[in-house]
Amino acid sequence: MISILFLIRSLERGGAERQLIELVKGLDKTRFRVAVVTFYDGGSLRPELERVPDIEVFSLHKASRWDLIAILPRLYRLTRTFNPRVIHGYMGVANHLAVPLGKLVGARVVWGVRASTMDASEYDWTFTWLSRLSIFLARYPDVIMVNSTAAKETIVRETAAQRVVMVPNGIDTDTHRRMCEAGRRVRSEWGIAPNVQLVGLVARLEPMKDHPTFLRAAAELHGERSDVRFVCVGDGPAVYADKMRELAGSLGLSSTLRWAGARTDMPAVYSALDVAVSSSCYGEGFSNATAEAMACEVPCVVTDVGESAAIVGDRRQVVPIKDSGALASAVGRLLGMPKEERVASGDRARDRVVREFGVMKLVTRTEEILESFP
Repeated sequence: MISILFLIRSLERGGAERQLIELVKGLDKTRFRVAVVTFYDGGSLRPELERVPDIEVFSLHKASRWDLIAILPRLYRLTRTFNPRVIHGYMGVANHLAVPLGKLVGARVVWGVRASTMDASEYDWTFTWLSRLSIFLARYPDVIMVNSTAAKETIVRETAAQRVVMVPNGIDTDTHRRMCEAGRRVRSEWGIAPNVQLVGLVARLEPMKDHPTFLRAAAELHGERSDVRFVCVGDGPAVYADKMRELAGSLGLSSTLRWAGARTDMPAVYSALDVAVSSSCYGEGFSNATAEAMACEVPCVVTDVGESAAIVGDRRQVVPIKDSGALASAVGRLLGMPKEERVASGDRARDRVVREFGVMKLVTRTEEILESFP
């Protein structure tokens, strides 16, 4: 049996955290002994992970951003006790720590990289420093697993990595499916009439998701059609959220756009939408929100970032970054379809996700990589 220790910052709700849970659920526990170690206590996804049978979940009780030195002895002792054959980091500092930890305990090291090219100008000095550290340390992992072709190309180009493997994210298509009645309840909660079409952006409130382009496209569509409303689902820092609300107001969207905050009933939320949008302008690896919406039979329009174009598989639904006019046009094309045609488009979207991006593909490919070490 192969012992594998996953190392991740936290279990707050996010795409990478969701993928870790889906992977841990799916791994064959007769072949893999699994532990998950988090830097921080709590997290909205921790209860779900702790319900997974036959795994161990630990916290290093990190108190703050800078409380790194204190957790290192705890991490070392825990790792020595668990005695993993593989240490699998999930992003950032977790990847960095996996390298010396693997050397100390004689374990193979796997990095999980979940983003493509980032824009350093949107972040503080620590981002630049950590990026340089990633480039330096990338030569040491036995495998770097990425979830997009763009991320693989960036790592191969910028680092001395030995082995980079692309494994797309896996979507739980049993959970993420069309829920008509639940979707109607969400629409009613938001005050969306049955004869109104709803366009949604499901994304954290942060610069890489480029809410401004979505808002400008929404304003353009609102000027052309009276039967469309918009919703932004997700939360983020208050300062940035206030800035986006101010922009929406200046664009005349106050009465047509709803800020829904973070939600846990995502299949119902997706089922409330007529069209879903991903407007990211950098950094996107594999957009879980896009694939989840497609699994719920919602046609999507995406910007050409990371793996998004490959997920939707239809170039008519892919637009350049920061081009609100192109985004409005592509969304408008879907809204203008006869209902039967858009329903058929949603059916094709779900079929594509089931066929190409099911959870078991993620699990099987990861198991093959973990068992490939001599």
